[in-house]
Amino acid sequence: MLANQLITNNYPTVEPVDKVSFALQLMEEFDILHIAVVDDDKYLGLVSKDDLLDINENAKLLVLQNDFFKGSVKAGEHFLSALKLATQNNLSVVAVVGIENEWIGAITGQELLKASTVFTGAEEQGAVIVLEMEQKSYSFGEISRLVETNDAYITQFNTTAETETGLLLVTIKINKLEVSDIISTFQRYEYTIRYFIGEEHYENELRYNYDNLMTYLKV
Repeated sequence: MLANQLITNNYPTVEPVDKVSFALQLMEEFDILHIAVVDDDKYLGLVSKDDLLDINENAKLLVLQNDFFKGSVKAGEHFLSALKLATQNNLSVVAVVGIENEWIGAITGQELLKASTVFTGAEEQGAVIVLEMEQKSYSFGEISRLVETNDAYITQFNTTAETETGLLLVTIKINKLEVSDIISTFQRYEYTIRYFIGEEHYENELRYNYDNLMTYLKV
């Protein structure tokens, strides 16, 4: 998914000669915290609502040009570049520009969140399992094989190094909710399960048998 596929068409821009009051008015109307300053189709930067509230509303935006956030992403970059820029700089919107810094459009935080949801498969049904291991023990091939031996497959995969422990956390999402057999397989191969989100068939059977016993004893 590329940056230019997430552009919000109705996102407003201002010019450096516009007044602060005009920029604040647009921010209020569109419920945004940053607005792009564009001059002759060239992107100059983003200005934040907090910065605008600190100066006279009759001043022109160019007085803040040294405070403009100049960061942007190119139209052909992956959306993760935009997500990284927004996260690192606490942006509510990310500017998308062309090769010569010409203004193309903006990606809102909401669109980035939607794209992240699709990218991570959060809307898809399936269990999530988090394994922990030493980094030298990591093998994607083996993890994938162990899942597939249980008639399942991995739909999403992510690794994160835990700063505190130095362990590698491997998060996998599989295409079904029932995880008992997969959990048992991982444990048989001495994998440590940090936690999982899914259904346990064995636990359900235990509950079923327990309920039957209680019903029998009441007879």
